[in-house]
Amino acid sequence: MTGRTRIKICGLTRPEDVASVIAAGADAVGLVFYPASPRYVTPAQAADLLRTFPPFVMSVGLFVNVTESELRTVLEQAPVQLLQFHGDETPQQCATLAASVQRPFIRAYRIRPDTSADDLLECERTYRDASPLFNGLLLDTFVDGYGGGGKVFDWSLIPKELAPRVVLSGGLSVQNVTGAVSQVRPFAVDVSSGVELSKGVKDEVKVQAFTRAVHEACR
Repeated sequence: MTGRTRIKICGLTRPEDVASVIAAGADAVGLVFYPASPRYVTPAQAADLLRTFPPFVMSVGLFVNVTESELRTVLEQAPVQLLQFHGDETPQQCATLAASVQRPFIRAYRIRPDTSADDLLECERTYRDASPLFNGLLLDTFVDGYGGGGKVFDWSLIPKELAPRVVLSGGLSVQNVTGAVSQVRPFAVDVSSGVELSKGVKDEVKVQAFTRAVHEACR
């Protein structure tokens, strides 16, 4: 792998957590705009958090089955830089939503036990063909409902030619992220529950240990 694996910390709800994850070396910070999530933030809360972001740290908004009007309303108040679609959106729906607010997007693909390497490659091709705003796949473990379930999937399913372009998610923690980065060599890793004290409240010590583990794996 050339370069290093980037780090996204997702599900932040407090300005002090934004400050601590950025200080620890996070490249991207995820805000959840799915009302059913325990990590949900309102557009007004998100706007306050975004004001604390320094330059060159990516803000990512997670959405589940959002409408165009709902998406525009959120971004008018909280102009996140990258969209993450985590629901049942089709490639065309993702393309239309992203175009309506002129933002790039990533698409969560939830890995099932019967998912194949060819499925992942075909999915990436489909989304890339659907929109020039498509930035890549985020690979997570399938669970009932939406959002992360804190469970690991079989990383060997990821084709080697796809791995350098994906965001790896699903049950990552300080204990397993070094192995994940060493085995998969993804473009980025995404963690939420693995660095929390409670849902939506990050543990500064765990965040620092997680980022160190990723950097050590890259070295």
